[in-house]
Amino acid sequence: MKMHSMLTLPLCLSFVATAIIQPAMAGGTLNLLTWEGYADKSFIEPFEKETGCKVNATLVGSNDDYAPKLLAGGGLYDLITPTIDTTKPLILNDLVQPLDTSKLPRFNEIFEQFRKLDAINNDGKVYAVPWVWGSNPLMYLVDKFPTPPTSVDVLFDKSNEGRVSIWDDKSSLYFAARKLGIQGVDVFKMSDDQLAAVRDEMIKQKANVRKYWSSAGELVNLYASGEVWVSNTWGGYQVKELNDKGVKVKEFIPKEGVDGWVDAWMLVKGTPNEDCAYKFLNMTISELGQCNQVNTTGYSPTNPTAVKDCLPPDRLKSLHMDDQAYRDSIVYQQNLGDRLGAYLSTWNAVKAAP
Repeated sequence: MKMHSMLTLPLCLSFVATAIIQPAMAGGTLNLLTWEGYADKSFIEPFEKETGCKVNATLVGSNDDYAPKLLAGGGLYDLITPTIDTTKPLILNDLVQPLDTSKLPRFNEIFEQFRKLDAINNDGKVYAVPWVWGSNPLMYLVDKFPTPPTSVDVLFDKSNEGRVSIWDDKSSLYFAARKLGIQGVDVFKMSDDQLAAVRDEMIKQKANVRKYWSSAGELVNLYASGEVWVSNTWGGYQVKELNDKGVKVKEFIPKEGVDGWVDAWMLVKGTPNEDCAYKFLNMTISELGQCNQVNTTGYSPTNPTAVKDCLPPDRLKSLHMDDQAYRDSIVYQQNLGDRLGAYLSTWNAVKAAP
């Protein structure tokens, strides 16, 4: 495959520190590079027992972690779960390999709009198994907002000084962009002037920010301790964790709109554990993987057939499983292409500002 200019990947290397990682084990061991909650024992332990394939997981806090860790050396990981704004550069730079969907008998049960995403298809080949999806709403402490917020303005309101938390990720720029009137897919195509305006808006907001959160668990702790009243969120997972702890929070989609995401499993090129990997991929879109991830993360599943009997009707409704109009209304994240460096520089400038 022709190597592209690597416009996105080396830029990631300059902004993301490579973590200490353990070497892969030979044989029936799968090494995952994945998000928090995506290697939960509720589905990993039954999978290991049934297949004899042992699973190890290294967690990421940002999509910008994937490329540097794959570039750091081969054989460290077998499967990864980037979001669809990150998948295409991994494909074009030959870091992942196409899938043989004949080995995935339930692949066609996945929502067609996710199977057909340009982000996971290239030259007639499929490179990923969509697993979970959702939007990136805002979340707030119920008892701190007698009038529920409806706008991204809540993140910038001076009355919330020191009580806001923002994900430490370039995608957080999208909220300021929408506040400034940049809508829809245009948030993924901002010019230098627009990014400068977004940067200035977010620097003005810094007095409101208690902390830039880097993991779901960190955000949960910030709410549980009462330090944070409002934030952006990955949707579902943090709400469930906090409600389970007795902390009453709600999420909402601001009137300015939000972006959405799909996380998908990809097979790292040259994995020596392909047999276990395909068994794992099949598990993720089965009842075991789909139902248990909902119970663990609260995210919407991609295979409606797998969850139709394990979730009650009201839960299926809350996950928008029968609501094609809702899925169509989401502006799904897009790869930033050669603009990635500008977005990363903007986000770093926000964090570095006093």
